[in-house]
Amino acid sequence: MDRMSYQVYEMLHLAFAPARAATDALLHTIKSPLNPFSHTSFGRSIAASAELFERMTRRYGKPLFGLDTTTIDGVEVSIVEEHVWIKPFCSLLHFKRAFEGEEPKQSKLLIVAPMSGHYATLLRGTVEAFLPTHDVYITDWADARTVPLIDGSFDLDDYIDYLEDMLRHLAQDGQPVHTLGVCQASVPLICAIAALESANDPAAPDSMVLMGGPIDPRVNPTAVNQLAEKRGIDWFRRHCIHTVPFPHAGMGREVYPGFLQLSGFMAMNIERHVSAHLEMFNHLVEGDGDSAEKHRDFYDEYLAVMDLTAEFYLQTVEHVFIRHEVPLGLLRHRGELIDLAAIRRTALLTVEGEKDDISGVGQTFAAQALCPGIPDARKAHHLQLGVGHYGVFNGSRFRRDIAPLICAFTSEIEKVEA
Repeated sequence: MDRMSYQVYEMLHLAFAPARAATDALLHTIKSPLNPFSHTSFGRSIAASAELFERMTRRYGKPLFGLDTTTIDGVEVSIVEEHVWIKPFCSLLHFKRAFEGEEPKQSKLLIVAPMSGHYATLLRGTVEAFLPTHDVYITDWADARTVPLIDGSFDLDDYIDYLEDMLRHLAQDGQPVHTLGVCQASVPLICAIAALESANDPAAPDSMVLMGGPIDPRVNPTAVNQLAEKRGIDWFRRHCIHTVPFPHAGMGREVYPGFLQLSGFMAMNIERHVSAHLEMFNHLVEGDGDSAEKHRDFYDEYLAVMDLTAEFYLQTVEHVFIRHEVPLGLLRHRGELIDLAAIRRTALLTVEGEKDDISGVGQTFAAQALCPGIPDARKAHHLQLGVGHYGVFNGSRFRRDIAPLICAFTSEIEKVEA
């Protein structure tokens, strides 16, 4: 039955389609300014109920970044998105700033988004924070259910290969390149850099910033870490892997579906999500459009999920969370051991959140000891008080404290190297 869950999910989505269409029509009718009920408490209650039903039964598509401008030295500059490197499972998205005059010399920043169920747009706030100070690129991962079987597989080795290729692409013009890995992406990023350094590849970046990543999940284990160890890889293979059904382009591909990932996230904080939707209902009834809009924006992003290839998901669970191969020095890439001690030139900054319930405090900091080849003067660590996992890379405290710290770190590294 587990293997049929994806088909059941698709059937339910289609079964609800007529009800969604009818509800949407009712919503537009009730909210019409020409409808006298739209100005009454009864009408707003009906409209709020219709909107919540429609939102809870729809499939959320890939969101847009929507970053059209930024401000550099007090001047508003337009942003143009361009894909500068493309492979079946990922493209490198560049936020090109359209300067009217001479372009200021700013270093490149590669933001490696986690491939863990949400789209790269989850890091919209991260990108926005660095647009004024860096030439920003981000890994734009593809939804596995949209990638045809003919394009092959994608596993942890491929992930590391992709990052190496991206870094070589960015290093072509000799400009400084900095990297930032968020959550799960911290692991393949540090491994890719170690592989480049071991080969004395000049594409090794000037710095890496690891944020809330499971470098050593044995440290201060969270519920996520404990679940992986308790269940074992066979349980995940039996219960989490499904086949993409017709009519998706990736039909026949084995994946870890996004809807299962989302179910897990929701279950961890089910009371909070229920309360949030009840609050939205009340805001809509009361006519508080601003509060309701904030709720819409958050859940439009949170509920937009993507499928992961089965091979990548299972390898990550087994090698990173169950066997702890990164801190034990046992992880291999294309048959070769990953030697974190080989990292010498790339500077290291680790960032953690005090209340992180995904990657516990100390799991990212562990990278400091695992990279003895990096001089102490080129290492730094920051523990942000009062924030959870998402607060490490987004939100007011990220913008106020963490982003300026990262900018200062990369700037200092460039001064020393100059």
